[in-house]
Amino acid sequence: QVRLVESGGGLVQAGGSLRLSCAASGRTFSMYTMGWFRQAPGKEREFVAALNWSFGSTDYADSVKGRFTISGDIAKNTVYLQMNSLKPEDTAVYYCAARRGYTGTYVYTGQHEYDYWGQGTQVTVSS
Repeated sequence: QVRLVESGGGLVQAGGSLRLSCAASGRTFSMYTMGWFRQAPGKEREFVAALNWSFGSTDYADSVKGRFTISGDIAKNTVYLQMNSLKPEDTAVYYCAARRGYTGTYVYTGQHEYDYWGQGTQVTVSS
């Protein structure tokens, strides 16, 4: 069984930064694709960023490109989401997700393509 635990959320002013962490246990995560998704109040959960750990390829939602960076530390089985230049519209619960396996350098962005989910961490950006 895979367990994902997010941390690092909180309250920050617009323009500020936060780094989310997702600690994973139970498998060798170099064989996985790791993703971050978010859900704002009253909205559908949406893709934010993902990392194909085996090839190092990444993908981002257009709304966060140039501001957010996903990275991973294999030795710690941890994936990070560095969020800079935060905006009030980034306010949401952020979820870490893991998908078994990968297909070349392809990066999965659909939430239905992920097998395991964390409990989420709240990010609130004040204006």
